[in-house]
Amino acid sequence: MTKPSFPASHLRLKRAYEPAEPEDGVRILVDRLWPRGVSKADAAIDEWMKDVAPSAELRRWFGHDPGRWAEFQRRYRAELRAQAPLLDRLRALAKAGTVTLVYAARDEEHNDAIVLRDVLAERDPPPSEA
Repeated sequence: MTKPSFPASHLRLKRAYEPAEPEDGVRILVDRLWPRGVSKADAAIDEWMKDVAPSAELRRWFGHDPGRWAEFQRRYRAELRAQAPLLDRLRALAKAGTVTLVYAARDEEHNDAIVLRDVLAERDPPPSEA
């Protein structure tokens, strides 16, 4: 496993209900649904990447049940394999500066943003062969 081309400190997580701060850098909403009760102005989202979020089916199946966490991670990682261009974009943003993955879940230990951060930080993809 190779190290990512950006420092781990460049990827942050933050709930959508927490105030935006300058240290957040680029704020990317990584949920399929807009957070309830949060205005677009208050959210201060730079980009909404719906397609990097878990599918509606997976989200409903998981239901934020910690007992399903391990299986959710496995299934979500499988879905993320089909989103290579978005993952590449997120890695490029993190290489350039701080990126905050914004999510709405109440559970700060079992949510899609954690899995996404871990996938992004694990490694850079190997160079494609021409």
